Amino acid sequence: MEITDTHCHLDVSDFDLDRDEVLSRCRAQGISKIIIPAIQSKTWSNILDLCQSEKGLYPALGLHPVFINQHQADDLEKLEQLLETVSPVAIGEIGLDFYIKEYDQKQQQQIDLFEAQLYIAKNHNLPVILHVRKAHDQVLQLLKKIKVKSGFSHAFNGSLQQAEQYIELGFKLGFGGTLTYENSTKIHKLAKTLPLESIVLETDAPDMVVESHRGKRNSPEYIMECLSALAKIRNEDITFIAQQTSKNANDVINFSNYD
Repeated sequence: MEITDTHCHLDVSDFDLDRDEVLSRCRAQGISKIIIPAIQSKTWSNILDLCQSEKGLYPALGLHPVFINQHQADDLEKLEQLLETVSPVAIGEIGLDFYIKEYDQKQQQQIDLFEAQLYIAKNHNLPVILHVRKAHDQVLQLLKKIKVKSGFSHAFNGSLQQAEQYIELGFKLGFGGTLTYENSTKIHKLAKTLPLESIVLETDAPDMVVESHRGKRNSPEYIMECLSALAKIRNEDITFIAQQTSKNANDVINFSNYD
C-alpha cells in the first residue's frame, strides 16, 4: 500500500529528537507522501529545507488564521516574492477560525488575510489547504467568489450540506485522528456517507492524536490507524481505501511538479 498524509507539521520542534526515526517507520509502512503546511512566515524556510532534504515530503506555504497576531505586515509580499523562485505544492495552511473567542475582534482581519491568499493561490494556479472552525459558510462564500484550483478542507467537521458544497467546488475533505474515537459519531457518519472519492487522510501531527495514543504526541505513522478506522466505518477493503484516498490526494496535488 502507498499512503499519503495530506496534513502533518513534521517541521515543528516536537520531532527534532527523532524525526529521522519517525520517517523511517513511516516509509516502512508505505507512507510515501507527507504534505507539510506552514503556519507562519518564519517557518517557510525550514519547511522548504526539510522537504528538499527528504524524499516524499512536500511543502505548502501560507499564513494560519490562528496566528493572526504574529503575522507581519509584509508577509503577503514575502509570499509572493518567494513563489517566484520556489514551487510549493499548495498554499496553506490558510482559512478562518471563528472558534476562539479572544479573536472575535480579529474576524475581518482574518477574512482579509484569507482572501488575499486565495488570490495568490489563484494567480499561481495552486490548490489550497484550509483551516476552518465555526466558519464554513464564510469560507464557502469566499471560495465561490475566488475560484481557486482546488484543495483540501483539513480536519473537516462541518455539515453534510457544507461538505457537498466543498465537493462541488472540487475540494477533498480531510479526516484523521477523530476517526479512531468511538464517540466521534458525527465524523463517523460523514466518513461513511460521503463518497470515498472525496476523502483524504491526514494526521495533523503532532496534534489531533489517535485514540490509542491519547495524551501523547501524534505522529504521521499513526495514519495507519486512521486508515484502519475508515475501512471499518465504511466496511470496505483497507487496501482499496488506501489506494483511493492516495489517488484523491494526487487529483488535487501535482506531486511530480515538486519532485
